[in-house]
Amino acid sequence: MAEPEGTPAPARPPLLIALAVLLFLEAAGAVALVVWLGFELASASPESVAGGVALVLLAVLAAAWILLTAVSTLRGRSWVRASAVTWQVLQIAVAIGSFQGLYARPDLGWALLVPAVVGIVLALSPSVVRATTRNKPEQD
Repeated sequence: MAEPEGTPAPARPPLLIALAVLLFLEAAGAVALVVWLGFELASASPESVAGGVALVLLAVLAAAWILLTAVSTLRGRSWVRASAVTWQVLQIAVAIGSFQGLYARPDLGWALLVPAVVGIVLALSPSVVRATTRNKPEQD
């Protein structure tokens, strides 16, 4: 049922907006990664061209996923919490990998870990859950 004209849209909670901003920033980072990987693939001699192309395509899919989740967060879709938490868990896995190994980059690890934890907290906060719940009282 459509709302009558002149009825103001319900206000978005500040934590929902914060989650959307975080996701837009992560999407921008993913797009920057796609550009960098594409440049590296075109300018360097990769050991495996197929592997490089697959990595670029995977990064494109990730950027599109994050961007779609960010836009849908502002629209209050119910599935965004699961999508956002799933992305943040994947980001935590990459962050943990960045802390260890031969090519460890703790600075990159922290840059991935902190926003991921913040994103999970925001996605599971009560005001975000209420704003993205499908069966809202006004929809009954």
